Amino acid sequence: MASARSLRIVEQAPNDLDAWWLPFTANRAFKQRPRMVARAKDMHYYTPEGRAVLDGVAGLWCCNAGHNRDRIVAAIQAQAAELDYSPAFQFGHPAGFAAASRIAQLAPGDLDHVFFCNSGSEAVDTALKIALAYWNVTGQGQKTRLVGRERGYHGVGFGGISVGGIVNNRKFFGSLLAGVDHLPHTYNRAEQAFTRGEPEWGAHLADELERIVTLHDASTIAAVIVEPMAGSTGVLPPPKGYLQRLRQICDRHGILLVFDEVISGFGRLGFAFAAERYGVIPDMITFAKAVNSGTVPMGGVLVRKPIHDAFMRGPDHVIELFHGYTYSGHPLACAAAIATLDIYREERLFERTRELEPVWADAMHGLKGLPNVLDIRTVGLVAAIDLASRPDAVGQRAFEAMDRAFQDHGLMIRVTGDTLALTPPLIVSEEQIGEIADKLAKVIRAVA
Repeated sequence: MASARSLRIVEQAPNDLDAWWLPFTANRAFKQRPRMVARAKDMHYYTPEGRAVLDGVAGLWCCNAGHNRDRIVAAIQAQAAELDYSPAFQFGHPAGFAAASRIAQLAPGDLDHVFFCNSGSEAVDTALKIALAYWNVTGQGQKTRLVGRERGYHGVGFGGISVGGIVNNRKFFGSLLAGVDHLPHTYNRAEQAFTRGEPEWGAHLADELERIVTLHDASTIAAVIVEPMAGSTGVLPPPKGYLQRLRQICDRHGILLVFDEVISGFGRLGFAFAAERYGVIPDMITFAKAVNSGTVPMGGVLVRKPIHDAFMRGPDHVIELFHGYTYSGHPLACAAAIATLDIYREERLFERTRELEPVWADAMHGLKGLPNVLDIRTVGLVAAIDLASRPDAVGQRAFEAMDRAFQDHGLMIRVTGDTLALTPPLIVSEEQIGEIADKLAKVIRAVA
């Protein structure tokens, strides 16, 4: 007779994998050999059978405080019992204002207004719309051109993929937004291989913005959007001085600068926002993911005071910005954010990341010399390991590594092309960093 535990596992395991079309997934390969998780706690996922899997990627760059933290779970439960939903159009609720205030306090400079949405993709499209609308309401509506960067990832909305620079995210979806240009990416393996932190080479690449300005004229350019650290493309830390130079060029030509911090925000690089690490104050910051440790969908845009105030004109009863989402500032998401920010502060997780950064870098760079390892990049608690591609099978080696890591070694990693990406929760211990490195070494050898 089956035990109660085995019956519970059977009830939880889906008996039909056909209905769910998984995003950013090789669905046919997955359904032949599923990688299923049923629960999580702190640094681990657990399969339906109960096997522990060490989370080397914080879910999807988002569970920075670890999984199923009691304080966050209790906050979500209490909020659901008190206020399940409140309309964000023409009405508000206390948790929304409290969460916005807490987030604004963490931001540098005068980035003191928050517009909530539900994901990083929505945050990017929101920021782009605010930029266009800002120039419109200030009498410069001809400033409509947007500038992104090659290899940039800014979500999957039409605005985000237009300014983004990852080929497969763009090529299937037509001509996208008109009037978009791109800076070159900042990676050069010959100059930067096996860098710890920010590479010395590459600040001059920001000067390409001057070429774009010369081509189109500053009077037509609304905003530049970049990730301080390009994450999804394979972890490209900014060259020293690069972001500062972008800020100077934007100031010189009256162009808004947007930092997409959906990945780098809330401690991943050792500060609340990467803008603080690099000493650069952008005009807007997009955030999502780790704002509430991935527990409830939430995103937003931090906006500098002069941009916000430019909209606060005309009759008081008239809507200032015709934009928003049904679930903007959802009560459960806001409650989770407040509880998460409490954990970040009380456990000093941002500071802890800075303390662990050299330990992490030593462990990851210790993999240099293993078969097919072409480059390793580390910054904050992030690492990327480039593997040599197999002839006529780009991405296959890394895909096999991801699968073997999960199935055979109890480790969850991410891949993009033939790059392995590691971004553990900020609660990771030094012992667990060593465990991640040991398991990665076995995986890399296994796919040689």
